[in-house]
Amino acid sequence: MQETRLVVGCGYLGRRAAELWRDAGDEVFVTTRSPERAAQFRADGFQAIQVDLTQSTKWPSFPAAATVLFAVGFDRHAGVEMRTVYVDGLRRTLDALPANVGRFIYISSTGVYGQSQDEVVDEDSPTEPTRQGGKICLEAESLLRSHPVGARAIILRLAGIYGPGRIPRLDAIRAGEPLALPTEGFLNLIHVEDAARIVLLAAELARPPRTYLVSDGHPLKRSAYYNEVARRLNAPRPTYVEPGENAAATRAEASKRLDIRRLLTELPVTLKYPNYKHGLKAILADELRSTSI
Repeated sequence: MQETRLVVGCGYLGRRAAELWRDAGDEVFVTTRSPERAAQFRADGFQAIQVDLTQSTKWPSFPAAATVLFAVGFDRHAGVEMRTVYVDGLRRTLDALPANVGRFIYISSTGVYGQSQDEVVDEDSPTEPTRQGGKICLEAESLLRSHPVGARAIILRLAGIYGPGRIPRLDAIRAGEPLALPTEGFLNLIHVEDAARIVLLAAELARPPRTYLVSDGHPLKRSAYYNEVARRLNAPRPTYVEPGENAAATRAEASKRLDIRRLLTELPVTLKYPNYKHGLKAILADELRSTSI
């Protein structure tokens, strides 16, 4: 049976979920603030709604969708504060929805956890973030829970998303340049294709409200990830230098390991890319083919 879906934030993850729903025969509405992107979305078979989440006026009517996916990303170059996007944008979206919308899926972040000593965390672990992004995501989660839609919401706290076009430091690794990155601390990852499929599974879950950690369940040291990228590219093994005071160093201070047993138990998840080696193998094989043409 055809369903109506609404994707607010049709970017790296949201676009893939929208495509899966479209290809299954659903009517998919997507939002964008760009008229050019709206035209392209319509050409690709979506119902495009032009709206700027950071503005309080000129909001269109949203459909009474069976599923609403809020997967808004943060553009650091847009000149808008993070809270304006994630909290105020979510509030405006909730206010614009008709009362009879169905499931609401909110893409949050494992940055809501402040653990920094390699602890194992699950959905019931304390959420005491120290970084701004984590605090804002936690505020947005609280806003959603307090709204009537929150009673039928699923919060997905995603680990680091990687996939085609999203491999940090790729050119530097290929060139054999030293990486100003921390080598210690755990990474928790999820391939974007698996994340999109988990979104679709969450849309059919019969027990909201619920929160899930989303990763592949295989935490790894940061250096292992970049070393594997180099190996797959047939590049020299990376050398590392002290990163100093930058965003990468700050992220490394929040080292933790995600326990995804709830996800695996309650959703029928079979990951296409069960760990980073499987994911990088596919991504970088395509990368090597494209550079050899």
